[in-house]
Order: sequence, then structure tokens, then C-alpha cells
Amino acid sequence: MKKIAIYLVAGTLVGNVFLSGCSAVKNANNTQKGAVIGAVGGGVLGAVIGNNVGKGGNGALGAVLGTVIGGTVGGIIGNKMDKQAREIETALPGAQVERVGEGIRLVLGENSVNFDFNKATLTTKAKQNLDKLVPVFKEYADTNIKIYGFTDSKGSDDYNLNLSSQRATAVKNYLATKGLVSSRFTVVGMGEAEPIATNDTDAGRSLNRRVEFAIIANDKMIEDAKKEAGK
Repeated sequence: MKKIAIYLVAGTLVGNVFLSGCSAVKNANNTQKGAVIGAVGGGVLGAVIGNNVGKGGNGALGAVLGTVIGGTVGGIIGNKMDKQAREIETALPGAQVERVGEGIRLVLGENSVNFDFNKATLTTKAKQNLDKLVPVFKEYADTNIKIYGFTDSKGSDDYNLNLSSQRATAVKNYLATKGLVSSRFTVVGMGEAEPIATNDTDAGRSLNRRVEFAIIANDKMIEDAKKEAGK
């Protein structure tokens, strides 16, 4: 089974000391992790994390890390995200699935979602792989999903930014044709920003051409979690 990476973040505001990744938190379940985050103020901590750990993090990772709620509520949401992450991994084994805070970062490289050359037209293979995600997204309807498009560094900045936005939009539009509510999705074109590999080789450029998803709780999931937590 492909590894699901879980980003654990905890802190304590004592004399402005910020600690993260202690062994006690790493060994905790997600309800406990959420409670630890809540102890230092999930909303404030989330903003700090989103701006720092997610630096160079205007993409999916930064988006997920910037939405920390914390406390028991965050733990309940985290448990639901655990289940969804496992189902995504099962549905699409080639995907990179990362449990981050109280959300999910999903990275689809060219092996999963690709487009016609210099276009925003999804290939048949890309559509088939997106189809595998539809049942999971339908099952977990109480989430919002941000879709980020990325390119390599070939071409001008403006061209790549526009192309990446068009590609992210193409993914959103295709998913909407499969019965998913369009308003759940927002799209962001990142162009050649935030490369995950060198742009000096064909192999590196191939890795940089990707689509990322930031899956986070919507208002309904948050309110339901508050009720479950007795708040």
C-alpha cells in the first residue's frame, strides 16, 4: 500500500517558543492531534503554519495547513479525512496522497492526469483516472476542493500561468460533468511556481507538470463536528 504521509503540527506558546513534531504528538491518533493543536488556538496556529511551513506554499499544501481548526472538533474532522485519504489511495494507487493537518493534499502527476501538448484538453487516460475519484468525492460531499494547475518552466511566465489555470479549470469542469457540485471547487493557476523537481531535465519537467488538490472541510462538516463534540 502506498504510504500516506501525515504532517503533524503541534505547538505551545510559552515565552514565544514554538515547538513542532514532538514524539508524543507523532504517536497520537488524529483526534488527539487535533486536541493538541486546539490547545494553542487552532485558527491562529493554522495561519502561522500556512504562512511559514507552507511558504512557497501558495499551492495545495499551504492551503490545507492554513485551515487548522484544532481541538476535539479538529480531531473529528481529521478522522473523516483519514478515511477519505485511504479511499483515494485505494481508488487511484498512482496518486500521491498526503494527510496534512485537518485536510488532504492530493498530487496527480502526468502518470495520472495529463493533457494534450500545450493545451488544456484532458486525455482519455486523465479522464479515466479522474473518474476513479468521483465516487470518493461524492461520498465525502462535505468538503471544499481547491484545484491547482502547474507547468514546467518552458515558455513565458504569462503563458504558463494562463495554461495552468486553463488546465485546473478543465479538471474542475470535467468533474462537474460527473455530478459533482461545481461550487465545491475553486481553481488556481500556479504556472511554473513551486517546482518539485529541476526544470533542467525532461524527467524533472515532467514531474513539475501536475495537478494538485487541497481537500478541506466545508462549513457543514465543521458544524457537524462541533455538534458531535458537544459544542
